[in-house]
Amino acid sequence: MITFKELYSNLDELKVVNIAQRKKMAIRMKRMTQSSAFKQKVARSKLKIADPAKMKIKATKLAKKKIVDKFYPQYNDLPLQQRVMVDIKIKQKYGGMIAKLAQKLMISVKKNEKDKVKAARDAKQNA
Repeated sequence: MITFKELYSNLDELKVVNIAQRKKMAIRMKRMTQSSAFKQKVARSKLKIADPAKMKIKATKLAKKKIVDKFYPQYNDLPLQQRVMVDIKIKQKYGGMIAKLAQKLMISVKKNEKDKVKAARDAKQNA
């Protein structure tokens, strides 16, 4: 039987990342998004519904954003090092709240995902 701590300790969104890793990820993603292969992959992914694991990650990100907006409204204006510290505090203080909120947000995430796919398919058919 998996314990509560084990279940919520492996959430990708709540992983603390240091400054060098953040900068490396930003550079890598910037380079990757310019490639034609990545653009094709994004276009294909818009035509199908994401798997439940990805929807859970999306819901967790939304939940974390809600917590950040509520308790740390200046989060985006903070320097990188302070954002790392805030991420650690959020993980420690509000990890359970984020998990519960993410579970509630799953309903809206699923609905939005279906609507997004439907719109993308209609756009492809009409084009």
